Amino acid sequence: METPHERPPEDSRPYGRRAFLGVTALGLTSLFWGKATWNALSGVARPLENALPSSIFPGWRIYTVASTMPTFDAATWRLRIEGLVDRPQTLTYDELRSLPRANQISDFHCVTGWSVDHVHWGGVRFSDLLAAAGPQRTGTVLQFVSAEYPYVDTLTLQQAELHDAMLAYEMDGKPLPREHGAPVRVVIPEMYGYKNVKWVERIVVTDRVDPGYWEQRGYDIDAFVGKSNGL
Repeated sequence: METPHERPPEDSRPYGRRAFLGVTALGLTSLFWGKATWNALSGVARPLENALPSSIFPGWRIYTVASTMPTFDAATWRLRIEGLVDRPQTLTYDELRSLPRANQISDFHCVTGWSVDHVHWGGVRFSDLLAAAGPQRTGTVLQFVSAEYPYVDTLTLQQAELHDAMLAYEMDGKPLPREHGAPVRVVIPEMYGYKNVKWVERIVVTDRVDPGYWEQRGYDIDAFVGKSNGL
């Protein structure tokens, strides 16, 4: 994965950060590239709507904003929880999975118009995830930092406490695939997919809502399905 100091000039990369990646085989055995297109609709920048679907994951379209997908090693991966907390935490993969488990079946909606129904997720509710860290009274917002630099996004604590919001580590009965954000991703079915941050490696408890990657490019900060982005 690129780091802030190592990423090549924009014009030398396979595609820019604004492009999307269509994955058609597990492990990136076959890639299809799409140009970044930006159309104005109700004042909102629209991403590429014809990114190719995945044959491995029927119904899904796999998007990235970086030149490569992050990789995951269970032995070395850590999830950091920091910011406005009493006890910053660093969790291993096994420690994360030892927290109280939640299971659900919910629909996933992309702001570009496609959906996948009845996705089985397994993971941990944010209240259980944050319990040991102890968010401070002024910590009212969660910022999710992805290993896919420079992707970040936020949820208020109130949003993160919705009954079916979670940090997921399983999908359809199996460990979360790389294309879907392994090892962990945000799942919040009430909001469009760009709020469901993949490849999460850091959660910062903060006191303000900062525009995330796509909000900086014209999307709504509160991305409730059917109630935002001009829909």
